[in-house]
This record gives sequence, structure tokens and C-alpha cells, in this order.
Amino acid sequence: MNLRTPGPTPIPPSVAQALAQPMINHRGPEFEALFAEVVANLQRVFQTQHEVLVLTASGTGGLEAAVVNLFSPGDRVLAVSIGNFGDRFTKIAEVYGTDVQRLRFPNGHAADPGAIAERLRADPAIKGVLVTHNETSTGVTNDLEAITRAVHEAGAPLLVVDGISSVGSLDVRPDEWGIDVLIAGSQKGWMVPPGITMLAVGPRAWEAHRHARLPRYYFDFTAAHKSAQKHQTPWTPAVSLLYAFREALRLMLAEGLPALFERHRRLGAYTRAGLRELGLRLVPVDERYASNTVTAFWLPERCSADAVQERLRAEYGVVLAEGQGELQGKILRIGHMGYVSEADIDAVLQALRQVLATQAATRA
Repeated sequence: MNLRTPGPTPIPPSVAQALAQPMINHRGPEFEALFAEVVANLQRVFQTQHEVLVLTASGTGGLEAAVVNLFSPGDRVLAVSIGNFGDRFTKIAEVYGTDVQRLRFPNGHAADPGAIAERLRADPAIKGVLVTHNETSTGVTNDLEAITRAVHEAGAPLLVVDGISSVGSLDVRPDEWGIDVLIAGSQKGWMVPPGITMLAVGPRAWEAHRHARLPRYYFDFTAAHKSAQKHQTPWTPAVSLLYAFREALRLMLAEGLPALFERHRRLGAYTRAGLRELGLRLVPVDERYASNTVTAFWLPERCSADAVQERLRAEYGVVLAEGQGELQGKILRIGHMGYVSEADIDAVLQALRQVLATQAATRA
């Protein structure tokens, strides 16, 4: 099966083998050695000197953890969204009773750093900015470096970044750019099954955490930090996933971060070029902001997304992701992060050519 969703993503054979390691005591020395290596290598791939917390949860759990550990009821936050997952981050902040100010950009567009700065200057009471780096629902990557610069120049509230589908695949520099919390998830470019979220937490975020009053228990940063000092977790961890993570991180570091980032840049360009050759239009309005981890494209008019997906899966073994929200039934999405090559993309494009040609003949 050619799994080309933007998460979960395929895992390499050695990572699959690592999942079959015998179970160990999660309070014993073997686990402590495993956890210590994973955390140290996560810091290397995150490109940070800040502490990286490892929590057993999906990426959405990481978003919730960031909100509850940084803010108090009624705190004003600016939620910047360019799609479905930005909207999810917004909803989490609203559920917990923060005073959310929305800044929504149309699907297919990147966030405007100038507009973010303008909102911050107009409202000095804003204590935090929530933003998604790479929006998988539309295949758009925000200019995160420009956004961080705009935030810091306009009052420097806390900057909390959903990097779930970017960190580990794209070049993100939290320390250099001044990101206070950067969130990732195991099921993306890390080549690990779903179930672990990781958060790089900077010094300003730790200071905010000390004063934050939103309710938390399982996701408490203080509990995670105290246990991490002993190379443990406060609650029962997903031990098998950490075995897989150790192997995946070894593979990523053996490839080297510059080569890893370049490979994803190349795969993104390759996928977009192949879709254009098929006469398909990309969802990103400006290709400068097109994602190098997932490509979203519009289906031809009167073309059934469900029918295309079903034929791709049943006849060619190709699994793509559907559109979400108001884009459901109108677009499809191709994931190309982690364990993927040009040959995998070629198989997708060849299958799409056949299926769409049949759909066009049917419509005619």
C-alpha cells in the first residue's frame, strides 16, 4: 500500500522492527537509557537547546498542553489560522476560557506577518499568539521566520507554534527565531506511529507556566519536567513507540539535517510539478508558500473525490487524504514527508493520471 496521507506516514523497516522489542519496566534503567537518548536526539532535530518534553498523546494533545500550561482564564490570545488545523488550535484555546481574538486568512493563503503585527500593536493586552507553521488541510506553509520577527517587533507576547507537520521535515529554528513553544507529533516526518507529542519549551514559556492557572493534570509541564530529570515520564509512557523513535531519530541524524530538509524541498517541488503536468491546480494561491510536506490540489469540476479515492486505493494501492471542512469533496492531499521517495510520488501521479482520465470520460 502506497500510504500518501499527511499522517500517519509510512515507517521504515528498521523502525517497524524496533516496535517489536520486548517490553521493559518503564521505571527501570533500560527505559531511562532509552528515554535519555530519545530526548537528546529530539533536541538535535528540533535544533534547540531548550528542554523538549515528551508526552504520550497525539499532536492535538500537544496543542492542548501548550494552552493549559501557559495561560489563565480570560487571558487574551491572538489565534492566527489559515485552515482547519489553525481553527482547531483556536477552538482549544476557546474551550479553556481564554479570550480568543481570531485572525483568519482564506484557505490557500499564507498568514500576513504585517496583519499579525498590526493586531498586536492595536491590542497590547494580547498575551500570546497561536499559529500553525504548516497547514496540512491546504498545503500552505507560513513564513514562520517573518511571523516570529513581526511578533517580537510588535510587543513580543508568547509565541506558540504548531509545528506538527513541519518539525523534523522543514528547517525550523526555535531558539534563533524566538519561538516560545514549538509542538510536533510522531506520526509525521519523524517516521513513527501516532501516539507521541513533543514540545520544545523556552525560558519565557517556563516563566509564563509558573503563573498560569488553567486546569491541568496529565499534561502538566512541571510534572513532565520533574520526571524528565530522572529520564522518566510522570505517567505510563508508550514504551514501544519510544523504541521506534530511537531508531527513527538515528536514521534522521545519519541522513543529516541539511540533507533531510533538502530532500523534502525536492519532493515538494517534484510533486507540484507532476500535478501541474496533469493539468491540476494547486490549492496554495502563491506557490512560494506551498508546503514541502503535503500538497493539496483541486479536483476537476464535477469530479467525485470519493470515487477518485476509492479507485486509487482499490486499483492502485494509493491512499490519499480528502479535503476537510469547506474543502471536503473538492480537493485531495498528497503527503510527502518522512519515509518517501520520488518513486512513491511517481506511483501516485501515474495512478491519478489513469483515474482522472476515466472520470473525465465518464463525465463526457
